[in-house]
Formats: sequence, structure tokens, C-alpha cells
Amino acid sequence: MKKALLIVHHSMTGGTAQLAQAALRGAQSEPGVAARLLRAAQAGPADLLGADGYLFATPENLAAIAGLMKDFFDRCYYPVLDRIQGRPYATLVCAGSDGSNAARQIARIATGWRLRAAAEPLIVCTHAQTPAQILAPKQIGAADLQRAEELGAGLAAGLALGVF
Repeated sequence: MKKALLIVHHSMTGGTAQLAQAALRGAQSEPGVAARLLRAAQAGPADLLGADGYLFATPENLAAIAGLMKDFFDRCYYPVLDRIQGRPYATLVCAGSDGSNAARQIARIATGWRLRAAAEPLIVCTHAQTPAQILAPKQIGAADLQRAEELGAGLAAGLALGVF
């Protein structure tokens, strides 16, 4: 029976979506895993309950996770509390300069759910600092897309092998 990996993401300018899609490509390279990519606005408790592992992908907005990712966690937190503990997760953050606060927020939520970190957060900095740069569509470089793909492949391989 295949393991299920759920990738939940939000993206306004395309950067996080590109990273999540790269992670999905990597995860799909593992035949023992069925990987699913859902936008945060469409994902819910049933999706979390139906998965064996998770990858959460968000932009960092104002030193925090994106509002729609926060909404996803708010809607899902209590309905799945004490029902998904022990499952692995990983985090992707697309940030203008830092990203660590968003990664820390997700880690705190995952700690409450008693999830296990399968990897260090992958933070990709776009160096967007002006309003125009921040709001502009993003184009993530090949090296960062490769890192996201490797994260997805590694998480999927760990699920398939029962490492997590």
C-alpha cells in the first residue's frame, strides 16, 4: 500500500508555488508514495488525516507565515489534534531576506501536533526588498528548485522505506 504525502502551500507571487511544485516532482519520483499538492485555502483536516507525511510551503510575509497558511493551520489544528502525532513533516519558506520566523512558526505548530521534523527547513531568499520587488512575480532559480525537488524526494523516500 502506498504512503501518502500531502504538500500544502500558499503563494501570491509564484515563488512558493514553484518550490512546492518542484517538491512534488521530487516526491513523485518515489513509486511507493502518492503525493498530493493542495493550496492552503483548499486543504482541510480530512486531507491531513489521509496523509502519512506533510510538506508545508509558505512565503514569509512581514516576518510570519502567510495569512492563508495561518488560516489553514487555524482551521485544521484542533480537528486533527492527537490524531496525527508522530508523522513526519518538512517546511519550505520563500522569503525576501530571512524566512526563519516563518519556519519557527510552523515548527511550533508541528510541535503542538507532535509531528516529527524529517529535515531542516528549506528557506529560499529572493532578496526582494522594495515594494515593487516584493509584489513582483518571482522566478526561482534552478539551484533552489533542485533543492526543493530533493527535499520532496527525500521525504517521499523516507516514507516509502518506513524511516519516518
